[in-house]
Formats: sequence, structure tokens, C-alpha cells
Amino acid sequence: MSDKKIKELKKLVETAEIALQQAREILFDLTGDQESSAVFIKAKNLKQETDGESQIIEGVFDGQQMVGPDGKQYSIPVTYASKSKLVEGDMLKLTISSDGSFVYKQICPQDRSRLKGTLVYDNETDGYRVMTEDGKNYKLLTASVTYFKGEPGDEVVVLVPKSGESTWSALENVVKKLGVSKDNL
Repeated sequence: MSDKKIKELKKLVETAEIALQQAREILFDLTGDQESSAVFIKAKNLKQETDGESQIIEGVFDGQQMVGPDGKQYSIPVTYASKSKLVEGDMLKLTISSDGSFVYKQICPQDRSRLKGTLVYDNETDGYRVMTEDGKNYKLLTASVTYFKGEPGDEVVVLVPKSGESTWSALENVVKKLGVSKDNL
């Protein structure tokens, strides 16, 4: 098989994976059926236990929150997700103490790919995205963008799972666009 055919086949598989993920997301949005979610499929085999007075739950990061083995979603502080540069599929451990406090710990990060792109604002979803050099786009946590003082048009570096199946990305850095700004006046 020629290199050209292999590259073409890899591209087709990647496109099919993205289409399948998008179809699962639409299905979840329409039905609320988490069992069709790739994150839920990964999370349902994790453990949940009680350790003395604390409850320990393992889960999978879905881009915004942690999904536990029972499909329940647990809010993750956006500052933790942003600073830890969590990507979809990262495995986390949540300890809920007797006083109700939540402590998250990343226990198994995904292999990551680093991509360059341009920061854009999506008026339709009222959120930020990165348009990568290879033509893909990924959602970004607004907290990450504001932390780095990102503005539409800035060049950004993001992290995504190496597996290629992702809707969300983690913002690693922002390179400010050149030009005149009010700070330079």
C-alpha cells in the first residue's frame, strides 16, 4: 500500500471518529442518554467507594466536568481544570469529605498532542474556540481564555488527547496578535 493511500485511510478513520463523537453528543443532547457518550463508556468501569467518612469516586473528565461510574456529573472548578490543563478522557479521583468538601486529583492523564491555532469567539454558543492549523476546531473553557487574557485573533497553543477524539481542548498558552492596542498608546 502506498504512503498516499495510508495517509488517506488515516484521515478517513479520523474523520469517522470525529463524526461518531459528534453524533454521540447530538444524541445525548436530544435524549439525555449518557450511555451513548464515549466518556460515560470509559467511566462506567471505574470505582466508587466509601473510605471511613469520605466518599471516593473515580471518573473521567468530559471537557467541563467529571463523569462518575454511575453517569453522575460532578462539577470541577474551572480554575482547577484550566491550571491542570485537563483534556477530555483524563481520569480523576474525587474525594468528598464528611464536611462536604470536594478534592480532585488527576490520576491518569491522557497522552496529549500540542496544536497551534487561532482563538475565535463563537457567538452561537457564546464561548471560545480554537481553529487549529489543520482545520479542526475545539471548544475552550472561558476561564482559561480570560486567565491568559486571550482575544479573538490571538495565536494559541492547545492540548488535545492524542487519540484525536475530542470536542474540548486545554489552553496551554496565548501569543498576542501584533498590532496597535490601547495599552501601546
